[in-house]
Amino acid sequence: MARSAQAATATRGPWRSLKSADFAVALAAPAIAKSPHFVLHHLAAEPASSVWRATEALVPELSTDVAPNRELLVDNFNVPCHWWLGLVIPKRHARRAVTRSLIKRQMRAHAEAHRQRLPAGQWVVRLRAPFASERFLSAASVALREVAGEELRRVFASVGAT
Repeated sequence: MARSAQAATATRGPWRSLKSADFAVALAAPAIAKSPHFVLHHLAAEPASSVWRATEALVPELSTDVAPNRELLVDNFNVPCHWWLGLVIPKRHARRAVTRSLIKRQMRAHAEAHRQRLPAGQWVVRLRAPFASERFLSAASVALREVAGEELRRVFASVGAT
């Protein structure tokens, strides 16, 4: 059973999903990178929802389970060691679900590509302006994917450079 848990963790990747209750706190943090269509926010702390879960009573472990990995020092519990990702794509900026899905996939892909250079904590990528519908006639065109991908690449690269 421990082996299947490790395999599931490996396929999920290093990003954890940010809960909706934590979005307001992360979005209140100043924007660290902007482009004409995207804004990137970062908060170097664990979300409140994860801290709350950590204080719940734990189920006693069986002696046959694998020992948990304790990489953090006990007195450094406020330093985040994970990455949480939240995506904000308002319907007023991307009316069709196909377009919203395309942009979300691009956001996740670029967040993952730059994760090694990003500090741990809460990351929120927000679509702040619509793409011109007269320029991108198809809701999920290759041109839209390329333009959004290039803009997201520049946004994440500017964060890693600082």
